[in-house]
Amino acid sequence: MTSVALEQKNIRTGMYAFAGALAMLGLGYAAVPLYDLFCRVTGFGGTTQQATETDAEMAARIAQSSGTRPISIRFDASTARGMPWTFTPEQSTDTVQIGQRDMAFYIARNDSDVPVTGNATFNVEPEQTGKYFNKIQCFCFTEQTLQPGEEIRMPVLYYVDPAILQDENAKDVEQITLSYTFHKAIDNGEKPAS
Repeated sequence: MTSVALEQKNIRTGMYAFAGALAMLGLGYAAVPLYDLFCRVTGFGGTTQQATETDAEMAARIAQSSGTRPISIRFDASTARGMPWTFTPEQSTDTVQIGQRDMAFYIARNDSDVPVTGNATFNVEPEQTGKYFNKIQCFCFTEQTLQPGEEIRMPVLYYVDPAILQDENAKDVEQITLSYTFHKAIDNGEKPAS
């Protein structure tokens, strides 16, 4: 092999390696949004679904025509380290009919002497029920700002999709836990608590 051919082969190999490194870098940046999209579509990891009023009305009609059963919903609340709020569910459990809309309330109070903005992350357990737990309206869809000492009552309008009764892995679940954790929103160059 001549030195010119060897040099061209080395350049081609270097270009492939550089293209591969760029592709991995791009996938690294895309991983978080793609994983988030995957979880929202499939309910993976207990990610709940966002629904509309029309979806809820259709689920209620299906539930009425096919018959359903009650299911217990447990409500859980916590705050991340550095979040100066008290955050609790108004009631710890509720029993609802699968397919019927229900509303739960959470209470948040800013215990600090400055305004604090927070956002809530959420999860559903057991994981296999996440794709059937649909939220129509939720405080977790937007950031919440509380003034010093302010206390608010925040609603979650939800239903459990009757399709859960057709899923071999989820049909026998008797209780679903809806968990929220409030985190301090990062703004104005603030660093998150570690």
